[in-house]
Amino acid sequence: MPARYRKRNLEDIAFEREVARALNGLPKWVQRHLANVAIVIEDEPGPDDKEGAEKRLYALYHGVPVGVDPGPFAMPARIIIYWRPLVADFGRGSCLRREIRRTIIHEIGHHFGMSEEEITRLGYG
Repeated sequence: MPARYRKRNLEDIAFEREVARALNGLPKWVQRHLANVAIVIEDEPGPDDKEGAEKRLYALYHGVPVGVDPGPFAMPARIIIYWRPLVADFGRGSCLRREIRRTIIHEIGHHFGMSEEEITRLGYG
């Protein structure tokens, strides 16, 4: 059975709560810009997602950045958070919590049209 259809356990729920906590801690003006952005948690990136990645992927942004005309048939933007790599590299507790927040901010930077270089300069690369 594909991982996305497996039964959720307490660890899954705890991770989801950490993601929700990080999102709820963002400034209200940022939250308003995320109103139409789906935040999705998946096990790990697929082969297509990893293509061209220079380092391990913790998340990925798919969508048209704020301020860019999406055209008539644009799909809603989404941020995919990969829990397996995050938990493998940061364990549980405060280190994981900090990295989830950092990862979400990184992907929100892409939603606002920032490049990898700009996000890295701000300390979220």
